[in-house]
Amino acid sequence: MKVKKYVAPTMPEAMNQIRKELGANAVILNSKEINQGGFLGFFKKRKIEVVAALDPQPHAPKTTNANKTIIEKQEVSKNNANDNVLHEIKHLKKIIEQQSLQTKHNYKPDYKLVYQHLLDQEMEVDLASQLIDDVVKQHEKKAIEATPNQIFQDVKCQITNKLHKLSFEGVTYAKKIVHFVGPTGVGKTTTIAKVAAKSMLNDQKKVAFITADTYRIAAIEQLKTYARILDVPIEVAYNIEDYKDAVNKFSDYDLILVDTAGRNFREKKYVDELKRSIQFEADIETYLVLSLTAKPKDINDIFNQFQHIPIKELIFTKVDETTQYGSMLNVMLNNNKGIAYLTNGQDVPDDLIQPTPELIGSYLIGENCDA
Repeated sequence: MKVKKYVAPTMPEAMNQIRKELGANAVILNSKEINQGGFLGFFKKRKIEVVAALDPQPHAPKTTNANKTIIEKQEVSKNNANDNVLHEIKHLKKIIEQQSLQTKHNYKPDYKLVYQHLLDQEMEVDLASQLIDDVVKQHEKKAIEATPNQIFQDVKCQITNKLHKLSFEGVTYAKKIVHFVGPTGVGKTTTIAKVAAKSMLNDQKKVAFITADTYRIAAIEQLKTYARILDVPIEVAYNIEDYKDAVNKFSDYDLILVDTAGRNFREKKYVDELKRSIQFEADIETYLVLSLTAKPKDINDIFNQFQHIPIKELIFTKVDETTQYGSMLNVMLNNNKGIAYLTNGQDVPDDLIQPTPELIGSYLIGENCDA
């Protein structure tokens, strides 16, 4: 086995040296920060010392068909026995990855672990850094030697504290007309049906539907199907006059839910068209429906296209189809918008969640801390 020590300014540079000399099969045995150089003990520079090793692969001996089966069985048994060892190796690899992660903050390994988790959740770098910085300051002020579990827990508390400043109301019936806007394919129509069923079953409200999504026949038929199932009246609005007539027709209803056209809202003209076809007046609430499976940048771009429409709160769909929830926090804190509902399936009305700051924090932190 060939063992060699490497010293470099950063972990990535050390890894490059190792790969160049020992190849991709090299194994990291140890890594640590050291101070080198300087004058009379001063001006030393921080560097990374890494000990790596390479065990050359011997040529595999030829085997006959007679003993091939025996060898395979032995390998299966060996693999089963090494499950715990493999788990430990994966854990050590993750720690090494955290040590190689270079950030301007130079977090200690346990804080780096939590920081990387936030980035893996697709949280924006600046927001993740702010959360970790706040927790680091909190621990330093109290002289706490925090465990990873406590760091996760304190980050979760930071998240919930920030979110408590936002609104999580959902439909309160303060406004009679409720619009749902958003791009195509996010589950807007199904979400409307869930809100309608909740309003009827839980709050005994008299509900009506208006659909202005006349670009997609399937969307109209889907909402009509829900209307039949819920025994709710529905009107189709092809233009602003149809919309006004439908609103007047349902004037004695407690709640009018409006399904707007789902289009490619990267095009500003579609948002302008939406504003012309729908009256966003004082007696109206509007919710922006977004899919949590979309890329964070796409979610931000869509929100920016709707920023000139008075959005009360957000609705995130397809929560059950992803394990990354950072996009929610990004758009909420960057735009001071709370969440009205989360949806986690297609069942009406069951798969509708009215979230809390604590629930959002749990989604982001997961099972990494004891709540």
